[in-house]
Parts: sequence; structure tokens; C-alpha cells
Amino acid sequence: MNEPRIGAVVLAGGLARRMDGIDKGLVVLAGKPMVQHVIESIQDAVDALVINANRNQQRYGAWSHQVVGDRHVGHPGPLAGLAAGMTVLDTPLVFMCPCDSPFVTASLVARLAEGLGDADIAAPHDGERLQPVFALLRRCRLDSLLEFLDSGERKIDRWYESERFVAVEAVAERGAFANINTAEELQRAEGIISRSDSKPGT
Repeated sequence: MNEPRIGAVVLAGGLARRMDGIDKGLVVLAGKPMVQHVIESIQDAVDALVINANRNQQRYGAWSHQVVGDRHVGHPGPLAGLAAGMTVLDTPLVFMCPCDSPFVTASLVARLAEGLGDADIAAPHDGERLQPVFALLRRCRLDSLLEFLDSGERKIDRWYESERFVAVEAVAERGAFANINTAEELQRAEGIISRSDSKPGT
């Protein structure tokens, strides 16, 4: 039996307040914009990809022919970006992740797909807490998501609680959830990549 096709929504629509408003997806890490790290990491696990961006859309077009802005005003958060991406995707399953998590992996996508089962939304649990902005969900829940956003709601955990949701154990993927919010975190990520590149066989 063929596995359902998976589309990806890479979230690059935030305000990046902790990085002085810099567009984080375009911040260079180890010679490449962070969004490029994300896309290269997951592209083999997905069949289509859209970037949610509210600025610099032309620049983001270098990595996806589909770049969409929020359809809800006021920067309501990741769910608005997810909804915008789901609107243009036609895949039965949709994977969501942020543009500032350069260590995300294709194996995380596979783990969530395996753990989804009969649920509508799966998000990883790293052994300490849920990582809700990394999720796999059924596109058929788009109407529910739009209704939730149109009501003025925006909290991701509240929408998940209203749906058939499953937390998927992902302790082995803990490194995938590191995101870059400050110059110090960017420097640490540079060191991680540098050490990885210097290992024999890499």
C-alpha cells in the first residue's frame, strides 16, 4: 500500500523579537541561510513544500516556488502560518516546522508519520516536554483550524486539545528541536556544525 503524500510548511512568518526583528530564516549559519538548512534536512521526507513568510517573500522564493503570507492579520502565530500553507498544499498529510530549527531531521517526519495512527495530529515529545511547532497533521482538519483562528483563538495547544491528538515519543530526536533565537544560540549552532563537519567520514 502506498504511503500518503506529505507536504511541508516551513514557518518563517514570525517577528523574531528576540533577534531584534531580523528575519531568522535568512540568517546565515555555517555559510547557508537557516531556512536552507531546514529544507535540505527534510526535503527527502516530503513530496511538496511551502514556505510561510510575511516579508522577503521574493528571497524565500529561491527555496520554494510556493511562498505564502498569513491570511490572518496581526501575526497570530504558528497556526496562522500553518493554515496559510495548508491552503495551498494538496497533500493528505502536512508536516510543520519552524525555519529557525536547522537540526530538524527527515527521520522526525518519518517518526511522526509512523506514530500518527488514527489521530489527526501528531507532535513529538522529547522526554521532557511536547514540541508542538513540529507536527504532522491531516490536511482535512484545515476547516477546523480556520474556524479556530477566525474565532480569535491562536494558542496551538488549545487547538490540539480540540482534535484527535497524539504525542509521539521522540527522545532520540531531541537535538532536532533546538531553535535559534539569539546571537549566542547562533554561535553555539555554528560550533555544533563545525564539530560535525570535522568528524572523520563527514
